[in-house]
Amino acid sequence: MAAIDSLLVHMKENDGSDLHLVAGQPPRFRAKGRIRIIPGYDALTNETLRAMMQEIASVRAWEEYEITSDLDFAFSLEGVARFRANYFVQQTGAACVFRIIPEEILSLETLSMPEAIFNLADLKEGLVLVTGPTGSGKSTTLAAIIDKINKTYAKHVVTIEDPVEFVHQNRNALFSHREVGLHTQGFGPALKSAIRQDADVILVGEMREMETINLAITAAEMGMLVFGTLHTNNAAKTIDRIIDAFPAEEQNMVRMSLSESLAAVVSQLLLPKASGGRVAANEILLKSSGLPNVIRDGNTTMLSQIIQAGKSQGMQLMDDVLFRYAKDGIVTAHDAYMKATDRARFEPLLQAEGGEPLPG
Repeated sequence: MAAIDSLLVHMKENDGSDLHLVAGQPPRFRAKGRIRIIPGYDALTNETLRAMMQEIASVRAWEEYEITSDLDFAFSLEGVARFRANYFVQQTGAACVFRIIPEEILSLETLSMPEAIFNLADLKEGLVLVTGPTGSGKSTTLAAIIDKINKTYAKHVVTIEDPVEFVHQNRNALFSHREVGLHTQGFGPALKSAIRQDADVILVGEMREMETINLAITAAEMGMLVFGTLHTNNAAKTIDRIIDAFPAEEQNMVRMSLSESLAAVVSQLLLPKASGGRVAANEILLKSSGLPNVIRDGNTTMLSQIIQAGKSQGMQLMDDVLFRYAKDGIVTAHDAYMKATDRARFEPLLQAEGGEPLPG
């Protein structure tokens, strides 16, 4: 049993999501959005923490950490969970964060996702982007969509991640899980290969680099269903982020390609529920007759009107979801107000709750 195992077990048993270990500090973990100290542990010395970290890393991975001072990998603790590990160095020495990856892939039904998100699993082609800040549950939502594909369709699904998070067992679908650094040199090379590997569905864990974004759009144009993630908060920012990743002289061409290939943008936030626990709020943009023109013209301010007009198809604006949650008491008015774009709309709810709007 590795020295770190008891800390990971404690986190799991106390509904934690992340374990934080920092040289010079006692172990901490995050649960329901708050970081708290694990009782019964003294501050970890740099030497003790480095030994704990090295014990569970492969020789190759530890060498990489020694050279670069950064490392990402995933590992399993049998009977507990899979974890995504990030090693780094900070002012007082070594540090690491372990995020729990549930062994059980939650279904879309269990997550209470809107019907429009269920329907994404039925798409045959196109680019689907699931976006949101770190810790918003993007990976969980994507895993649920992929799980529905697995239960429903006999397809070849290629996942490209750094590291591999959710491991899907072959049911109707055939899976090829590829980890950057272990099975492939990067997202770009893996995407190029996936296009030649008779893939029906491709999951791209990160779409940060121009090459990766370009290849994902190309694969979608070629008739594959491509899922990717970005750290953006709404559909307009997502489309702008993709276009802005390219040099100015290429952006018109990218707008043309994206206008044809984009099938959906799901932007997700995770909020504390008023009754305890957390709930996802989703903005949903789906392909419609007016969407390609808006993308080609670079007029992303019109996207809110596209979404409003598409409510009957399941589209929804984030502020509308937040307002409904606050009005129904699912979340507090304060939490909805803090996440909202049009905060003035939420001020009556906030004041009824006894809160005060932010100045300015």
